Amino acid sequence: MTREALIIFAKNPVAGKVKTRLAATIGNVAALKIYNELIAHTISITTDLPIDKYVFYLNEITRNDMWDDNIFFKKLQNGNNLGERMKNAFGTVFKKGYKSVVIIGTDCPALNGVIIMKAFTKLDLYDVIIGPAEDGGYYLLGIKYLYSALFENIQWSTPDVLNETKIKCVELKLDYYMLPLLNDIDEEKDLVYLKQNYG
Repeated sequence: MTREALIIFAKNPVAGKVKTRLAATIGNVAALKIYNELIAHTISITTDLPIDKYVFYLNEITRNDMWDDNIFFKKLQNGNNLGERMKNAFGTVFKKGYKSVVIIGTDCPALNGVIIMKAFTKLDLYDVIIGPAEDGGYYLLGIKYLYSALFENIQWSTPDVLNETKIKCVELKLDYYMLPLLNDIDEEKDLVYLKQNYG
């Protein structure tokens, strides 16, 4: 076991259940294809990282899928909203004895292994590492302890998530470090970022 662990939040790839804002304009099948591309990208940038990796599925754990069972530990998300699910996932992983834990999703085509490992390096110096997203949320969060307040009373899936999280850090007297600003793929207008990163 390494001292560091990476949590990856992933939805089960089912048409009509993923990328719903994107699907609203391009259709469920096309949205699913893009989601599978994003999963493949996330797998490609995390597979060789020298840390333990946990995939937390939203609905059910799937064996022998795109996520190699020999590389990724598989868990199930648990909670009533995104904040609860993240808090519980961090809690599950910290209980295993890890010293630094970082969470990412599967929506960010510009994310790479260098940025992820930089988050772990910076956790030696800061309490919280945040990867800010253009839409006002974040694509990455890293912590050394389970600060439950970071996941409570935040308006999830709104442009206020990042600012509310930074305010929480100030209130808790936690030093935070900001990684580069990147783009998530949520709506049709975001597909330009997919083309930029995949050519």
